[in-house]
Amino acid sequence: MLVEQTLEKLNAMKLYGMANYLRTWVERTPDKELGPTDLVGLLVDAEWVHRENKKLSSRLRNARLRQTACLEDIDYSLARGLTKGQVMELSTSRWVAQAQNVLVTGPTGVGKSFLACALGQKACRDGYGVVYRRTSRLFDELAQARADGTYPHLLRRLAKAQVLILDDFGLEPLGASERKELLEVLEDRYGSGATVVTSQLDPKDWHAVIGDATLADAILDRLVHNAHRLKLTGDSVRRPEGNLTRAKKGAK
Repeated sequence: MLVEQTLEKLNAMKLYGMANYLRTWVERTPDKELGPTDLVGLLVDAEWVHRENKKLSSRLRNARLRQTACLEDIDYSLARGLTKGQVMELSTSRWVAQAQNVLVTGPTGVGKSFLACALGQKACRDGYGVVYRRTSRLFDELAQARADGTYPHLLRRLAKAQVLILDDFGLEPLGASERKELLEVLEDRYGSGATVVTSQLDPKDWHAVIGDATLADAILDRLVHNAHRLKLTGDSVRRPEGNLTRAKKGAK
């Protein structure tokens, strides 16, 4: 009876982690003696874990990552030009705390998007807010925001993101409005947020894609000089014989 009353009070106070732990503990160990201090400590720990998991779920949901990916699944036995040391350095998320960028380049299908999403997922696990966008869709979103009057609000959202992932940059040349919008986004984030860019093109070839020499210099200045560079090589991991991860389901 006392346990049921306690569960009701915990749920009423929205202490769901405590309530779930107490219910599970009673069901599994009904006869085990546990002092009040020990029980309170376990309940507090359970509530903390519950709230942290809830926050992580929210960050991952808001990030809208393209793939379910994590750094622990990367298979280094494949020749991809990717070393465990590089990934271990990035796995600390110090690059996020220091507002540094990550540029992931290489031919199609070698796992660039997977790696970018894995870095985003790790940043979410470390408590950072992440926004993922395919570059072409970001430009569509910016154009729509201009049309409906929400452009300043969208810029603030992008500036506020601690990690912004721009996937598939450079698939087609930028228009005049797109290169100006990209510079605006990067300028707002410069020194305050980390940006991950994936591209089939090496940064030295981005001038041609951006199209305007002056704006290209400004954009690259905000992306390249403080960036970690990961250049992937090899065959497409979408093929049956290639896979960036240990799992049988491919990375992509």
